[in-house]
Amino acid sequence: QWNLVCDNDWKAPLSTSLFFVGVLLGSFVSGQLSDKFGRKNVLFATLAMQTGFSFVQVFSTSWEMFSVFFVLVGMGQISNYVAAFVLGTEILGKSIRVLFCTLGVCIFYAFGYMLLPLFAYFIRDWRMLLLALTLPGLLCIPLWWVIPESPRWLISQGRFQEAEDIIRKAAKTNGITAPDVILDPSEMQDLNSQKQQTYTILDLMKTRNILTITIMSVILWMIISVGYFGLSLDTPNLHGDVYVNCFLSAVIEVPAYIIAWLLLRNLPRRYSMAAALFLGGCVLLFIQLVPSHVRALSIILVMLGKFGITSAFSMVYVYTAELYPTVVRNMGVGASSMASRLGSILSPYFVYLGAYDRFLPYILMGSLTVLSGILTLFLPESYGRPLPDTIEQMLLVKGLEYRPASRSTRDSKEEEENPDIFKSTAF
Repeated sequence: QWNLVCDNDWKAPLSTSLFFVGVLLGSFVSGQLSDKFGRKNVLFATLAMQTGFSFVQVFSTSWEMFSVFFVLVGMGQISNYVAAFVLGTEILGKSIRVLFCTLGVCIFYAFGYMLLPLFAYFIRDWRMLLLALTLPGLLCIPLWWVIPESPRWLISQGRFQEAEDIIRKAAKTNGITAPDVILDPSEMQDLNSQKQQTYTILDLMKTRNILTITIMSVILWMIISVGYFGLSLDTPNLHGDVYVNCFLSAVIEVPAYIIAWLLLRNLPRRYSMAAALFLGGCVLLFIQLVPSHVRALSIILVMLGKFGITSAFSMVYVYTAELYPTVVRNMGVGASSMASRLGSILSPYFVYLGAYDRFLPYILMGSLTVLSGILTLFLPESYGRPLPDTIEQMLLVKGLEYRPASRSTRDSKEEEENPDIFKSTAF
């Protein structure tokens, strides 16, 4: 419509990259806004932002106007995703929390992904398609009266009575008799007034060990993100029906998330991640060897590649969180996530390279994915180990020299030998 062909064909991948720029900016501010104004408020405010600016996009009169609003939509989208993830983590019980974080969020993301080609098949005008994908956001409005604020956040803000009311309502719903006093205001005030040592992003470079883990995590997240979004965006370029291929790309994510969940529960992180990445990378490299007339095999290999990379993407969140100590865990995962956003910004241009050589995107993504699989093998193993609380307790990267255990490290070993003592304080 806006002549995005010939000399202007670079604008098409730039539009997608600008959406991911919005996601990058949203990642910066969403956590701070959520900590200041509350999980629930930010969740619904950013849902309104995403829905509202998507609706305005429908009436765009130029590519520039469309792209500016696309940045704002990206900011809203990642912010409500993060707020929902944190809110669910803080209000759900331990057994449900794990299921919510691994399968709940990811599976329903895949279901929404499956609906996209279904909508697009019946609605061919892009404005009407965008409108149809935007209006379901209004269905979230009634949830304002269903979803509570996080009691943990309310306690951190000194709003003890509101937190206790939510806990009593939950107890009543679950058929549990709540004690007369749930939160003692004097005890809570003492807890909140305790001075905590502050940490900065520089602490991710404090020792050679944590610096090495940070560099490896940043590279790992960036490469996985390039592979995941590159394969997702490359779906229209595959042989066969574009709508069927997009649907298959969504369907393959469901078993990928389930396998990732099972691997996280039962097998070492390092080998699980490496196996998923090797699978994803190797099949992408084999695509160029498939004869041009065997189109079905090419599609199967692409889907297998998507399966491996999606499984790795699901596992890398948990693995990274386990590698960093409690004092800098948020910053460590945040820095890695920022690298992921940079990878997603670059991914449309990997797809764009297909205009020059059909197999070039697969060769690049496959090679990088195999490289990241090799890199994973050098990370320390966290499966079955207690979460580190201090930088000194972190597991050593394979190849770094051994250092004598400090007092905090010995405490960690005691925790591992006597896990029952520490169960009450586990998050």
